[in-house]
Amino acid sequence: MSPGRAAEVFELVMDRPRRAAQLVECLWDEDPGVVNRAAEAVELISREKPRLLQAWSAALQGLLAEATQIKLRWKLAVVVPRLELSEAETRRVAGLLHGCLEDRSSVVKTYAMEGLAELTRQNAALLPEVLDLLHMLTAMGTAAIHPTNKDPFVGTPAIHPTNKDPFVGTPAMRARGRMLLKRLEPSAPGLPRGRKRAPSTFREYFELPGFSSNKTGRTEPVIQRATGRPKRSRG
Repeated sequence: MSPGRAAEVFELVMDRPRRAAQLVECLWDEDPGVVNRAAEAVELISREKPRLLQAWSAALQGLLAEATQIKLRWKLAVVVPRLELSEAETRRVAGLLHGCLEDRSSVVKTYAMEGLAELTRQNAALLPEVLDLLHMLTAMGTAAIHPTNKDPFVGTPAIHPTNKDPFVGTPAMRARGRMLLKRLEPSAPGLPRGRKRAPSTFREYFELPGFSSNKTGRTEPVIQRATGRPKRSRG
């Protein structure tokens, strides 16, 4: 998991943007160590100058959908939401991040929370549902996700409790959730204020304003498969 010389690669790409293609290709390398270090450098670039990665937006969305390496998943969970996305893409990415909330890694879950919050900068329509979700996760941790009903994110499974799936939360997740809520809530003047506490049960969560369920079936998001060499997005 060591970042290795990721900082040096970051500086190199910032000085020579044309080298970004070589870096992005390393995310598909067969060596997990190379992938981890490339993910570290890509995440650094996304903080400073995300437009350098914009040409690979579709490929990175596909990789987020298929990646299995923990570090790659958590880095992409914040990298992709920083790219310029269409409204439809923000919904698809929200669905992918929602799925990350059942990852075995609490770090992936924590960064998925960060990514969902980041998406609201581009699609304000996601804000009420993201806030409600953060309230629940901050209070209770995360629960297993089951594809029974659709949740507020188009084409994604809703969260439902089961006896077999205990809540899993860490102090880091709760701390990050509180930080995100503090940052996001001032930008949502239409939402109720002064909640004495975050919801502690699913009944309370489902009764929160802005939550809606849909039992008409599930719509699968269309995500470009991340196979072979990454392709530049047109436009």
